Amino acid sequence: MFDQVLEGFDDQLVIAKEVEVYNIGSAQQSERMSDRVWRPMPYIAVTYDGFDQSSNFGDITQLSVPAIVGQHKVAPGKMTSKDLRDPQQLQRYGTAAKQKLSSDINYAIYQAVANQGSVVSKRTVAATGFDDVALIDAQLTELGVPLADRKVFYSPRDYNSMASTIAKPQTTAAGKAMTAYERAVIGNVAGIDVFKNDQFITLTAAAASGVQIDGANQRYVPASVTTDANGNTTNVDNRYQTIAVTVTSGTMKVGDAFTIAGVNAVHPITKISTGQLKTFRIVELVTGSGGSGTIKITPPIIAADSSPTRAELQYKNVTAAPANDANIVFLNTVTAAVNPFFVKPAVELLPGTFAVDPQDGWQVLRATTDMGVGITYARQGEINDLTVKYRWDVDFGVTVLNTEMSGVQIFSQS
Repeated sequence: MFDQVLEGFDDQLVIAKEVEVYNIGSAQQSERMSDRVWRPMPYIAVTYDGFDQSSNFGDITQLSVPAIVGQHKVAPGKMTSKDLRDPQQLQRYGTAAKQKLSSDINYAIYQAVANQGSVVSKRTVAATGFDDVALIDAQLTELGVPLADRKVFYSPRDYNSMASTIAKPQTTAAGKAMTAYERAVIGNVAGIDVFKNDQFITLTAAAASGVQIDGANQRYVPASVTTDANGNTTNVDNRYQTIAVTVTSGTMKVGDAFTIAGVNAVHPITKISTGQLKTFRIVELVTGSGGSGTIKITPPIIAADSSPTRAELQYKNVTAAPANDANIVFLNTVTAAVNPFFVKPAVELLPGTFAVDPQDGWQVLRATTDMGVGITYARQGEINDLTVKYRWDVDFGVTVLNTEMSGVQIFSQS
């Protein structure tokens, strides 16, 4: 029964198969590290003109991101001795557990990108097909995101709306049109693998108005480590920044997407302006409960426009820091499903471990799928009433390593 349930588990990890899988080490190493490891982000070099570089040698800032195994999902159940007369009972529940646990892993990845992906693709119309995916391609390419392994996951209604347009032979190659018509399958569009997902997250419309930057020079300086009062150093998570804002009416909320007047995105390598406003997401309300106060955003504002450090030159992502009273314009103006997209190396699934010893009084079966996800089945009988308790467990974590290589597309925005 266990082997039959285990078979096909990876096949149901539709989203998980499209991200990187990282093993943080042995069970003992994971325990000693508290299921946390710092993952390095790619270096970005700095170049200067001329032969004489005597004043340009400096330390390189290596950024890293904390990757945490922090989710544990369980499908428990109990059966009586009467139920167990049918051996298919456990088999059917095991199949149901497989479906739910794989769905939990998929949803965790979906949710992580939906909440933290900072590249926001706003469409003022309903999903139409090629133009939607092509816009994502343009935004990612402008930001220097690698061309290979780009993925986008659409909600069922948005996906089918796109398939409806692609299914028309007068606008699409015959083969792709027929596939879209017969199976509502889109495939690869504009160099991006397009998937339909059976679950989705709704981003409600932004409710705050008259939102402005409260104070000039709110720029971020990347750092590898920080030092406490005792001289001890620890790594720094450079994906976020806290900024101060004022709100005229309404409240902001986690998930809101916005641009800032005068703050354009730059290509990470060339540092040349894309001519497009940089998009940001609110990941936490720090003070003010959604009104005037401070919010945590991603990505940070790295402008390198005022006596910049070498780290700012390395990781510059915008043309300028926002001016005092610069207007914030929200992009999520209409409640809609969010459709996450990312490049594969930007998102990681981390399989976890935990100890279950049969000597403690239960029967245990454990296995690891080809993707590295560990599945544990434990069973224990109760002699008082001849019932059997059982549970299926998975342990894992999800990390968005680079929020600027992932994002969301939203449709029918005003």
